[in-house]
Amino acid sequence: MATLYTIRELAKEFDLTTRAIRFYEDMGLLRPERQGPGGRNRVYSARERARLRLTLRAKRLGLSLMQAKDIIDMYDSPRDTAPQLEKFVQVLAQHRQQLEAQMEEIQANLEEVKQHEREARQLLTKHQVKSKPKPKRQTESLTTT
Repeated sequence: MATLYTIRELAKEFDLTTRAIRFYEDMGLLRPERQGPGGRNRVYSARERARLRLTLRAKRLGLSLMQAKDIIDMYDSPRDTAPQLEKFVQVLAQHRQQLEAQMEEIQANLEEVKQHEREARQLLTKHQVKSKPKPKRQTESLTTT
C-alpha cells in the first residue's frame, strides 16, 4: 500500500503552515486526493510530497512559483528528459543573470555608502576639532586688602 500523508504531516515535516500548502495547491503545484465525507480531507501521495520538496527547493533558489510549476510539470510528463533539462538549465541561467545583476547593483550601492560614510567621518572629525573648547588662561587676581 502506498504511503499517504495528511496536510498536517507535510506541514510539520517541511516546517510550513497548512495555509501555505493549500496556497501551493491553489497555484497548481500540488494535487492531493480528496477523501472522507464530501472530499473534505486532503491526502498527499509520495509523488505530491516530492512535488512539495521540489517546490521548496525552487523557492530557495529564488525561482518564481510559476517557474517552479513549469519545471515540475515537465517532470510529470512521460516525454524524454532532455527538453526538461534544457528548460531547467535555461531557467537557472536566467535566474543566475538576474542575481548577478542584483549583486552588481548591491556592490555599487555599497561603495556609495562607504564613500558617504568616509565623507561623514571626515566632516565629523573637522567639526569635533573646531568645537573643542580652548583652554582658558587663569590669571591671578591681586587684591589688596
